[in-house]
Amino acid sequence: MASPEERAQAARFSQTYIDGTAPAMRAIERHVCGCDYGGTSWTTAGQSARLRDLLALRPGVRLLDVGAGSGWPALHMVQSSGCEAVLVDLPLAGLRIAAARAARDGLAPRCGFAVADAAWLPFADGHFDAVSHSDLLCCLLSKREVLAECRRVLRPGGRMVFSVIHIPANLSPAHYRRAVDNSPEFVETNTAYPALLAETGWRLDETIDVTGDYRDCCQRQIEADAVHAAALVDLIGAEDLAARQARCRRRSQRSTTGWFGGTYSSRLEPALSRSRPGPGARRSPRLALNRPSSCGTARRVRSPARRRRPLR
Repeated sequence: MASPEERAQAARFSQTYIDGTAPAMRAIERHVCGCDYGGTSWTTAGQSARLRDLLALRPGVRLLDVGAGSGWPALHMVQSSGCEAVLVDLPLAGLRIAAARAARDGLAPRCGFAVADAAWLPFADGHFDAVSHSDLLCCLLSKREVLAECRRVLRPGGRMVFSVIHIPANLSPAHYRRAVDNSPEFVETNTAYPALLAETGWRLDETIDVTGDYRDCCQRQIEADAVHAAALVDLIGAEDLAARQARCRRRSQRSTTGWFGGTYSSRLEPALSRSRPGPGARRSPRLALNRPSSCGTARRVRSPARRRRPLR
């Protein structure tokens, strides 16, 4: 279950999704990420296309996008690949915006939406062919539980791709504190992501650093905010705009100096199969990753009595 802190953050995200429908916000998003879905992740249009390819999305493939928000990049991947998707998140406001966009783009027959906790997904084991989430884990405390749930709902032979903002190791205490202060709320972790993934049954094959992309997005947001400053003052107020701009400048500087960043990982494979192995070898799902970092540990606990009825 989501913690009180996570639920408070979800409420803040709800307002962000509503604000994201404003014309100025959509124009800024197009300049920053090359899309206009009202998204809150830093995933660019180019990265979305690469995620689609890493996930091997195509007609007939069933995708689960966790922490889907207002539909970016999941709906873009559905539209460009022909796959089916279920979008899951806690803030209802974001999912309503995503559902409306899916209807406008003619994607509604291939999309489903569910309000659900990422750490307790209401789907049967092995229900999906592919799983994705964009900059989600750095916004959650229950990182281990989310990764375990993603593994549970992925079928053998499936793939996962995810992105996350992280803080590099070996920073001085002062630099570490400044990096935390300028990162998503739950960016801190106790164990590096490769170790966490191994502990939840995954094997990480490859990671690609996209800190440069993240830095470029921050710089483009600074530029776009300046162009649309008057509209932003009307929308969020002068004080919030000043804080937003200062935060983005600090993030751009910190990513340049290596105080925090992102990694893009292309293939993640479960180390253990959930299904009974056939003659001669173990079978295990494959997955992919989009921007990993470091993360906390906790034992996965599942109560059969709490299992929810699978959707779709």
